[in-house]
Amino acid sequence: MKIKDVKINFSFIKATEGINNEDRRYNRNWKEARKAGMARGAYHFFNPYRSGRQQAQNFIETVLLKKGDLPPVLDVEQVGSVTKLQLQQRIQDWLQLVEMHYKVKPIIYTGADFYVNYLAGKFDAYPLWVAHYLVKDKPRIKRPWHFWQHNEAGHVNGIDAFVDFNVFSGDSTAFKDLLVQ
Repeated sequence: MKIKDVKINFSFIKATEGINNEDRRYNRNWKEARKAGMARGAYHFFNPYRSGRQQAQNFIETVLLKKGDLPPVLDVEQVGSVTKLQLQQRIQDWLQLVEMHYKVKPIIYTGADFYVNYLAGKFDAYPLWVAHYLVKDKPRIKRPWHFWQHNEAGHVNGIDAFVDFNVFSGDSTAFKDLLVQ
């Protein structure tokens, strides 16, 4: 699919949430992305109140990554009433287990302000997928980022709902280097 001469060639698909939820559309979306020839990635929506280890296990039991897939993604957007240190420890637990299992460094997805307030300095070694809307040229964040989610009201063929639009920061070689080997 192309929009204004820009080809959509990757997608991130919600796989799991919390300690026992699997997205009901995950399997279909995962297969359809592969059939469409897209690089695909799976993400886990993080619950700050639950064990990072148990959430990682939920993701691992659900997602089978293959060569050419994007690394696993941890979507962390909420802190709730847990402390910053509790949140960071649970995130670290998820990241370590998932990295050990898949043998690839996971990507962290979050908003620009959330990253600065809760994650900066602790998770700077992880690839970043940053959400930051209503800015024109790039997200307002000081650290390097791999993906930028710049729009949440996109339309694509085959999906009867709004989708998020993202761009990759790099060339085709850098994109290929990020994929699961």
